[in-house]
Amino acid sequence: MPIVFIPPLMRTLTNGVERVEVEGLTVRQILRELENQFPGVTERLCAGDELKPGMAVAVDGYMSSLGLRQKVQPTSEVHFLPAIGGG
Repeated sequence: MPIVFIPPLMRTLTNGVERVEVEGLTVRQILRELENQFPGVTERLCAGDELKPGMAVAVDGYMSSLGLRQKVQPTSEVHFLPAIGGG
């Protein structure tokens, strides 16, 4: 199962858990499973049906431009991160 790394600021929702294995073929499915286990996760990460502005997701070390539609593999590592801007 994919492993999701929980950001430090969200660990209050997971009782301090840093990593969670959840089933899913896309980031959206993984997020649904996280919400089932840890209510409030979706509210912290999403605005409507998309990631909140300022949030990003990395799958297997690559920042995804597909957001919640990004596919994951059974051995994937998923990280939710603050988006980094610059100029």
